[in-house]
Amino acid sequence: MTTSAARPRSAAPASPGAARPLIVTGAIAAGVAALAGLALLTLIVLIGWVAAPHAGVGLTGVLRTAAVLWLIGHHVGFALHGAGRIGMLPLGLVLLPGALLWRAGRWVVRAGGVTRLRHVGYAALALAMPYGLIAGALALASRSAQAAPSAPQAVICGFLLALVAGGLGGARALAPWAQLTRLLPDRPRSVIIGMTGALGLLTVGGALLGAVSLATHLGEFDTLSRSLEPGAIGSLLLLITQLAYLPNAILWAVAYTLGPGFAFGAGTMVAPTGAALGPLPAFPLLAALPGGVHGTPAWLTMIVLALPYAAGCAAGLLLVRAAPTPALETAPLWGLATGAAAGAVLGILAAFSGGPLGDGRLAAVGPSGWQVGAVAALQIGVASAVTAGVANWLRMGGRSAKLDGAGGREAAWRLPRPRSTGEDTENGHVIYVDP
Repeated sequence: MTTSAARPRSAAPASPGAARPLIVTGAIAAGVAALAGLALLTLIVLIGWVAAPHAGVGLTGVLRTAAVLWLIGHHVGFALHGAGRIGMLPLGLVLLPGALLWRAGRWVVRAGGVTRLRHVGYAALALAMPYGLIAGALALASRSAQAAPSAPQAVICGFLLALVAGGLGGARALAPWAQLTRLLPDRPRSVIIGMTGALGLLTVGGALLGAVSLATHLGEFDTLSRSLEPGAIGSLLLLITQLAYLPNAILWAVAYTLGPGFAFGAGTMVAPTGAALGPLPAFPLLAALPGGVHGTPAWLTMIVLALPYAAGCAAGLLLVRAAPTPALETAPLWGLATGAAAGAVLGILAAFSGGPLGDGRLAAVGPSGWQVGAVAALQIGVASAVTAGVANWLRMGGRSAKLDGAGGREAAWRLPRPRSTGEDTENGHVIYVDP
């Protein structure tokens, strides 16, 4: 007689990467992301190598050039033999490793069995640490007599980019953006929303300003393009290079609208009050730079200078719409905080958008990060504070309130206690008069 023994129910199958340590999963993802970016850039460099004369440059030079471009995509500067340090790098090239690291972060979270949002930071660190080491190793391996990338900067920039992009990708793998933003407290979330609105409006305004300026200088743009005689493949590579520098151009236009402007060489200035420029490199996108001391019409200057205040007003409205504050006196303070946050972001981006182009006259190129950040914080912060105060006062009906004792979102109005009329009763119900 046979008896059927009770077998324990098998657990749900785990993900393939859950059996291995998280640091191993992160190292695999870091290697794959780095190799994918290198492969794509090597293909682009190889096309240019085949189409252009390459006497004395072999496949080893192609691989080193691709590695330098990969490092430039991570905003790693390098020293060029006979010219000095090159730090004016295209921000658009950061999108390539950023997108790959975004996907790598999602894969680490899913393959590593990460199920809690608080553990995404460990997954991001597991991806960022080996990725930074790979970047440092590539910086050392790609050194040559012509160019020498900075190894410490490669490690730091590679680590930070992988940490941010991989962390955001990993968090997005667990929950949609709407659910992630709801996890934030009301006040920080409203500040982030207002800051994002201000930055978005300034970005759109800067892009429109740059497009209008380039449209008015199409003749010079065409002349510079023809003077280079790039050919078919060269024209394509030149177009890719100019597209990679478009984020820099937009940030320069934003710095222009804020007032500090930017420089393109020692002793130069491009601002709404006028432009003073020296000889420029033969790069077609530079044709959009305004010329002359008083080249901008007065009415256009007024519109340009009003853009940061419009961005501050939009930030104040979005701030109050996201989370109105019951205490009317605190709304302007949160508006100032929104301006400070926007100024800090703009200052950092402005600093990254410029840099030296050698040790000579072009050692100072781009806007000043601290000037852009300080001016943006003042302009956006003041406009946001005034707008947030007025909008919050109108939204609350001109009355001040305080949160209830439980700290919830419902406002308890500070109204005088209702008084009874005493004799006005009907069917046992007391009729109160609100003064």
